[in-house]
Formats: sequence, structure tokens, C-alpha cells
Amino acid sequence: MKKIIVLFLTVCFTNVAFSQNSTNAKSLLDDVSTKMSAYNNMYLSFSQTLSNKEAGINEGDEPPIRGEINLQGEKYNLNYLGNNFIYDGKKLYVINNEEKEISITDGDMGEDDGFIYPSKLLTFYKEGYNLAMGDLKNMNGRKIQFVTLNPMDSDSEIIKVELGIDAKTKHIYKLIQTGANGAKTSFTITDFKSNQALSENFFKFDKQKYLSKNYMID
Repeated sequence: MKKIIVLFLTVCFTNVAFSQNSTNAKSLLDDVSTKMSAYNNMYLSFSQTLSNKEAGINEGDEPPIRGEINLQGEKYNLNYLGNNFIYDGKKLYVINNEEKEISITDGDMGEDDGFIYPSKLLTFYKEGYNLAMGDLKNMNGRKIQFVTLNPMDSDSEIIKVELGIDAKTKHIYKLIQTGANGAKTSFTITDFKSNQALSENFFKFDKQKYLSKNYMID
């Protein structure tokens, strides 16, 4: 009987601890979302690295890929891999400067490949994930609190997301995404600015500008 009681109490305390851990993780991400959403706009430059042990690719084998993005609500202007992505809240314009081609689609990028897109960066965690507090690490002189997000969908292309939060500023510092194929993609914020002076047309696509440069528009 005593063993049964001890086992029962152990299960109860474990469930309570897990629930509290999840609650603390959500509370932290809510604080981050509230703070960063309050800015009129944000500028982030980032570096991206990739690793896949099964494929023999280690982090640092290749130089990091760098990019930059301006965000305003759900709108964004992203420069990444030589392409410019402009989302005006209704349409997405993908500008391939090398090929001088532009594709236009209604709505934001699809989420069927599991990627976390810029317009959802501050809200994606609210649905479809189990949350847990991760490790607190010292990184480049900062205290970074990690939160682990595990998708509820067993068929998700993502098996784990780790968000690193600057404990002092409550800003996102790092995002690590582990795919079902074993690949791990890491994004590190290298520069952050808020409330920049942007023109009214910053998140608008200037069709005539690109036609004058002989871009092909699909």
C-alpha cells in the first residue's frame, strides 16, 4: 500500500511540475510577444547555419548565410539568399534579382513545409506546440533562456523548435529548428533595431520600378 501511495504522489508531483514548467514557458513567450509586438517596426539582421549529423554536415563547415528583415505587424521586407520577399499583408512578392523574375501569390507563404515564417514569428507558439522551459545559457556575454517547443502534430516536418530569449531585453536572440530529416537550422539575431523611420511605401511592391528594369513578372 505504501508503494502505491508513493507512486501516486510521484506521478502527481511530476504532473504538477510539468504543468508549471509549461506555464512558465508560455508566460515568458507571451512577455516576449507583447514587448516586441508593441514596436512600430523592427529591423533584424541574422546569420543562419545548418547541421545534419546523419549527412555528415557539422555546424561551422560552411560560412553562415546572412540576411536581414524589416517587420511591421504581419508585413515584412526580407532579403535572404539573394532574393527579396515583400509581404504587404495581402500578397507576397518574391523578387529573384539574379534571374530578374518576380512571382506574386495571394496571402503569405504556405506552412506545409513546416517553416516558421516572419509574419508568424511572435505568435506561432500559441497553437500546435507543447512548451517547456529549456536551459539558461551564457552566450556572447548574454544570459539566454531557451524554451523548447514540440509540435503536437506527429506528421510535422519540424520535430523541435528551440527559442533563445535574452533574459534582460526579452527579445528573441536565437531560433533553432530541428527537422524530421535530422537537419538542424539555427538563426542568430546579430543586430536589432526598433521604431525605424520607414517610408510609407517600404512594404509595397513597385511594379513600374521592376518593369523598367526588364524583370519578368509572373
